[in-house]
Amino acid sequence: MKLKSLLMGAVAATAFAPAAFAERGADGEVRIIYWQAPSILNPFLSGGTKDVESASMIIEPLARYNERGELVPWLATEIPTVANGGVSEDLTSITWNITPGLTWSDGTPFTSADVAFTHEYCTHPEGGCAQVTKFNGVTSVETPDDLTVVVTFEGPTPNPYGPFVGGESPILQKAQFEGCLGAAASTCTEQNFNPIGTGPFVVDEFKPNDVITMSANPNYRDPNKPAFASVTFKGGGDARAAGQAVMETGEFDYAWNLQLAPDVIAQMEAGGKGTAIAGFGPLLERIMINQTNPSPDLPEGERSTATHPHPFLTEPAVFKAMSMAIDRPLLVEIGYGQAGKVGCSWVPAPEAFASTFEGCETQDLDGANALLDEAGFVDTDGDGIREANGVPMSILYQTSTNAVRQDFQALIKEWWGQIGIETELRNVDASVFFGGDAGSPDTFQKFYADVQMYANTFNGTDPQTYLGNALCANAPRPDTQWQGENISRFCMEEFDALHAELTQTADMAERQRIGRELSAMVTDNGGMIPLVHRGRLSAHSNSLGGVVLNVWDSELWNVADWHRIKSN
Repeated sequence: MKLKSLLMGAVAATAFAPAAFAERGADGEVRIIYWQAPSILNPFLSGGTKDVESASMIIEPLARYNERGELVPWLATEIPTVANGGVSEDLTSITWNITPGLTWSDGTPFTSADVAFTHEYCTHPEGGCAQVTKFNGVTSVETPDDLTVVVTFEGPTPNPYGPFVGGESPILQKAQFEGCLGAAASTCTEQNFNPIGTGPFVVDEFKPNDVITMSANPNYRDPNKPAFASVTFKGGGDARAAGQAVMETGEFDYAWNLQLAPDVIAQMEAGGKGTAIAGFGPLLERIMINQTNPSPDLPEGERSTATHPHPFLTEPAVFKAMSMAIDRPLLVEIGYGQAGKVGCSWVPAPEAFASTFEGCETQDLDGANALLDEAGFVDTDGDGIREANGVPMSILYQTSTNAVRQDFQALIKEWWGQIGIETELRNVDASVFFGGDAGSPDTFQKFYADVQMYANTFNGTDPQTYLGNALCANAPRPDTQWQGENISRFCMEEFDALHAELTQTADMAERQRIGRELSAMVTDNGGMIPLVHRGRLSAHSNSLGGVVLNVWDSELWNVADWHRIKSN
């Protein structure tokens, strides 16, 4: 398989002729497999991509991004701008006009009250919302009438498209969720597992970390869509089995996130049942560095919180040496081939926002050892492990269960061992690791480890909201039910101040400069170690039409347009 050509021509390759739908549900069942199984269908209570994307088939935003990264109206009539009067001249407010006649899947009207309620739900002071960054700077959400929503910001906001935009910020039905505000949010199992939505499908049954069965929404706004009457959304297993199920056996129609070596993908595609699709967006495989102490010796509720700084991972010599010890080109070669690039920036795309990282592409074990020696981190007892203030530099390195990630772990453990850092490896089932269960000790948000590896991305082509993940206030904590996007607990007043400047900057060149500086501040100050800029790689059956890979939003963004290609 010529994967490089596939990646370079991803958008062109996914163009398709619109289907002539005979009637809703005429094409029977479509089968989707995500080897990271969804654990909840409320993306406000989970930062996991698998939860956001499965929910996107059911609940929707006012606007989202298409496969070219362009904003397109979804439940709104148009994208508000200064030119059309939807954004105020002083950039302090945005007015959304809802498409008339929209209904929820239960047949009740979709109104501005639902939009305003979603803001109230995510920003409630007693709750924890995984997407709260989307609402930074919002002072009010007003509803002059049933079809009008006015979002007001505390100051000029050149990029007002955070709230209610993209798969991460959909609208919840007020009538269903109004008893789930604040601390009650995570207790509303029925609502979180069976949300009423405006999307093309409704939930029939949700088995967390296993399978979702759905059927066509009888009140969907296009009477001829979706083409499929039902969906089986299977979760769990591994990437290899998911790829085989589409491209070799034909058991499933769509497989997401095939995090596999290039030769494995080529072998699967040779099975003749399916086609791999790929494209580069802002997806970065990285190692997050815990700025706080995850020791199990600390009382529950104090582990991995700002109350206790990490004993040595906040030391610049340590995190810089750990980064210098890594051979990123080798990781790309063994893990992704042409579906990966050396990753040196927290935001690798769009390119104009990508920061530089001196020496990122070259492994330097000698330099890493010299840096630690100079800083006084030495092995005093001859056991091969350096000490920091008399404490052995031993760390727990966790990630989700995945063949490529376990290969990365083994290599990085060896490299860190060569600079005197002892590493224990741990992997957690992806459905649990990326889940939002506040009671689980194994989620990436709780971060009960010293370092952890994963990848994530953001909706759209402007990273302002995504960069806000590193704001001090966004660290997961017990009082936020361990929700929050600042996974490393990184905190710099200078970062917060510069991000505030970004939110008020209109000039694009200046926005890009600030974005690059913010990205560099996190990598230069120990928030994370970038590894690989990954291409998104999924697969669909040869009989499934209408698939348009989207690296800027949910991959399932246009599932209403999917259809069965009829054989001659």
